[in-house]
Amino acid sequence: MNIIFATSNLNKLKEIENLIPKDINLNNLKDLNFNEEIPENEKTIEGNAIYKAKFIHTKFNVNVFADDTGLEVEALNGEPGVYSARYAGKECNSHKNIEKLLKNLINNKNRRARFKTIIALILNGKLYQFEGIVNGLISHSSKGNKGFGYDPVFVPEGYSKSFSELSLYEKNKISHRSIAVKKLISFISKQLN
Repeated sequence: MNIIFATSNLNKLKEIENLIPKDINLNNLKDLNFNEEIPENEKTIEGNAIYKAKFIHTKFNVNVFADDTGLEVEALNGEPGVYSARYAGKECNSHKNIEKLLKNLINNKNRRARFKTIIALILNGKLYQFEGIVNGLISHSSKGNKGFGYDPVFVPEGYSKSFSELSLYEKNKISHRSIAVKKLISFISKQLN
């Protein structure tokens, strides 16, 4: 089966390629010669994932899935949430987003947070959703040089290392995205049988 992952984020693509079985042929937006950014203007993580999948499905009439992920910090009432990728404003990047997050938590003892991924799949014209959540804590400083986004400050529950200190193999065993992707793969595999 051919399926498009509606992303231009090479880090996300690399994570998911390591999880997808050989009987699913995974392509991305570059394979469609689509180099534009798909807007993320929805008010929820679910909304963004659905919008991106529908956008590509409408434009190319292909089986497609899209994801959106947010970091939800308990002490910040769920921030940055849907705005995780652009938390620090227009000129944001991962470093500036982390800087703002740590500043907003500077004197806060409650460091509880969770990563939430929603995958929206459009398969044969029908929409399906899959969710992955991993709980953890926000560290007081960045640790590690692997991963991307908020990985350097997110320590998953039961671990003493941040996502950025774990190998891709270790991270893929427990991450929010891998949980959602495994649900997606299980669903698609049942459709193939």
